[in-house]
Amino acid sequence: MNGKYERITEIFGANVFNDSVMRERLPKGVYKSIKKTIEGQQDLDPALADVIANAIKDWALEKGATHYCHWFQPMTGLTAEKHDSFIAPTSDGRTMMEFSGKELFQGEPDASSFPSGGLRATFEARGYTAWDCTSPVFIKEDGKNVTMYIPSAFCSYTGLALDKKTPLLKSMSALDKQAMRVLKVLGNQTSQRVTATLGAEQEYFLIDKSYFEKRLDLVLTGRTLFGAMPPRGQEMEDHYFGTLHERVASFMHEVNIELWKLGVSAKTQHNEVAPAQYELAPVFATVNVATDHNQLAMEVLQKVANRHDFVCLLNEKPFAGVNGSGKHNNWSMSTDDGINLLDPGKTPHDNMVFLVMLCSVIRAVDKYSKLLRASVANSGNEHRLGANEAPPAIVSIFLGSQLTDIIEQLAKGGATSSKQGGELKLGVSSLPPLPKDCTDRNRTSPFAFTGNKFEFRMVGSTQSTGGPMFVLNTIVAEVLSEVADELEKAKDVKATAQTILSKIAKEHSRIIFNGDNYTDEWVKEAKKRGLPNIPSTVGALATIMEKEHVELFEKQNVLSKSELGARTEILIETYGRQKNIEALTMLNIAKRQILPAAVEYSLILANAVESVSAVGISADAQKEILAIVSGLIGSANEAVKKLEASVKKSADIHEALERAEFCKDTVIPAMNELRKYCDALELNVSADLWPLPTYAEMLFFK
Repeated sequence: MNGKYERITEIFGANVFNDSVMRERLPKGVYKSIKKTIEGQQDLDPALADVIANAIKDWALEKGATHYCHWFQPMTGLTAEKHDSFIAPTSDGRTMMEFSGKELFQGEPDASSFPSGGLRATFEARGYTAWDCTSPVFIKEDGKNVTMYIPSAFCSYTGLALDKKTPLLKSMSALDKQAMRVLKVLGNQTSQRVTATLGAEQEYFLIDKSYFEKRLDLVLTGRTLFGAMPPRGQEMEDHYFGTLHERVASFMHEVNIELWKLGVSAKTQHNEVAPAQYELAPVFATVNVATDHNQLAMEVLQKVANRHDFVCLLNEKPFAGVNGSGKHNNWSMSTDDGINLLDPGKTPHDNMVFLVMLCSVIRAVDKYSKLLRASVANSGNEHRLGANEAPPAIVSIFLGSQLTDIIEQLAKGGATSSKQGGELKLGVSSLPPLPKDCTDRNRTSPFAFTGNKFEFRMVGSTQSTGGPMFVLNTIVAEVLSEVADELEKAKDVKATAQTILSKIAKEHSRIIFNGDNYTDEWVKEAKKRGLPNIPSTVGALATIMEKEHVELFEKQNVLSKSELGARTEILIETYGRQKNIEALTMLNIAKRQILPAAVEYSLILANAVESVSAVGISADAQKEILAIVSGLIGSANEAVKKLEASVKKSADIHEALERAEFCKDTVIPAMNELRKYCDALELNVSADLWPLPTYAEMLFFK
């Protein structure tokens, strides 16, 4: 930026081939055709490929791009890209810049080296990427390298989905189809399309790069495997929404500039609850575009952090005993003519469309709660869910007093009134009266209604939003299809709708909980209600292939049984591999850094005992400290042996689920035991000798 302030309106979307650029650069007929495709009104016309590609190429070259790539989201949860230059050699030894419609529409990356869950073998390398025209092409600047990015789906040679985008797009199509059936039968004759929307809040930590580079655990696993709690953590509650540190504010400014250029509408930034923790939140977009934007946001956060000598930690639980990070996925459904289907209006009790949509979501979340839980199951989130900063592993819905009252009325036969918020007067003449919302908010709820949307708070900070969102879209689409089936054959649509609403209110009220999700009482109450409680990642993932889940995805044409099975296999394998890496990293640090430092300190203490005793002075205190340190060294050494044995045994287990369960039941407890003794050593060994940056240094020093 060179100290130069740039107008946001001029830079926003400057590197995006967005609608206004398309309208300007494409022939009128071509623009209208591609616009209809983007809006879901017609299939993509291959005949237009070369015209569109040439316009995109000219725009990209003007932006300084030398290469292009199909940008896709394999089942690693990350993004992938293979860059090709625009150059095409000519017969006279020169070159020209070319980019064909075929190159825009299709790429061919190696499909064998990405996780496939058995859908591809190493010798079966061919895979395809296909341009997703609903997410705009963009330019990315990485140092001096300028590349044009083409958002794409990724499939195998046999047409099976190998990515996060394909099932997300299919789930959006399923939701659109079923929601439109319901709208039409309820009398809506103007809307043509329903789109799932998403605003994904992103939490993250920033620590100084110099500390990160001295922590092998952070480098290799993204989280600290050792670390005693500092004298001060987050108990003063002074970091949340606190004044931004100047260095952090500068970082955030540059993040915003980078994201705005890419058309990512970064809106909100603030200090989060934990020290060194922050949050970034965008404006809503379609679920597909929002997922792409969130992937870009994570990348930009890490890239810009490096420029400021920070490291951005996205792991769900980088520091034990300190709040972890998640994504708060604010999800809703909107029509092409601007109707938010989850907007209750002023009198939600007589808003039939809203009530049908609301009750459909309630039934979907209750009926498929295990699937929702599985959609957020990963290694990092296992440490976060149920802690004091995140919802528990028990899926429930917060509706608030107004909507809960309406559901209770529906269960009794029909809703006739809506509680109103009124006005809040603060008792000071200089302060304005505030319009009071109809209900409070609940930050402990996994799935909370927040005015005109649901906030799915269980999603992990490292996760692609694509997985949880295609699950949510699909389960809601399934229930809407059930509702549409009933309404379309009804003689009296209104009466039938009331019957459906009452039935859902009676059968699924168990999923509604407006209280404190953190309490032990809620765990007991949830069990009494029959709600699943699956705290472990392995246990959650093991439920994915249950018969009703397979049938659900196949019926809604989102994933076949083999595609769903492949994803399950990958998630389980990934969990086992991550735990193995963490265990090996712990052993490396304990044996090569922590124990040598502790032994060196014990030698200093032993020499002190000998020297003090030699002059006839009592060395009882030195002996006592030496006994403590020596005892912890012995215990840590035994814990090292125990962890080594469990890791070795784990390596002999070849079946993915069995290995993951062994890690959960044996390896992790061994890791916890080793950490206990090493963290105790940190509190007893001289700070000058301790080899790792401490929590206090990483969280509070900038």
